[in-house]
Amino acid sequence: MGQVRDGARWGARAVAGVVGLAVVYVIGVFAFGGAGWITDPFRDEADERDNRDNTAGSVGFRQTTYEEFFGLCEAVRNAEGTIQVLQEERKAASETRTTRIDQSVTALKATRIESIDAYNAKAAREPRASFRAKDLPYQLNAETERTTCTN
Repeated sequence: MGQVRDGARWGARAVAGVVGLAVVYVIGVFAFGGAGWITDPFRDEADERDNRDNTAGSVGFRQTTYEEFFGLCEAVRNAEGTIQVLQEERKAASETRTTRIDQSVTALKATRIESIDAYNAKAAREPRASFRAKDLPYQLNAETERTTCTN
């Protein structure tokens, strides 16, 4: 009977040793980040938020966004100015030149609308909208002949 007890003790010690090693292994996995897949959904959201905040807060992003709004506004202003000049020229132009002026005006109107749409789309998006200059309008209206971008 003594041998049975010794065998049971040895088996219990072996099981306890295996369980102890498993516990140490699990603690080690968590301590050294091996179980990151468990917290991955939370970390991804936090990383995305941190990256968005860092990008929006970076000087390069702010400067680029600021210049984008001015560039789009300038494109609208240039198209409107050119349309006005062409319409003035049209009054005294020949028939051939009038046809070309009309084609140019049509193309410029399309370009103007594209620039206005791009400006409005960027103005509506965060975090870009917060970096628009205060003297630039929130939205541009394509239905008006002259936008508020013009002086």
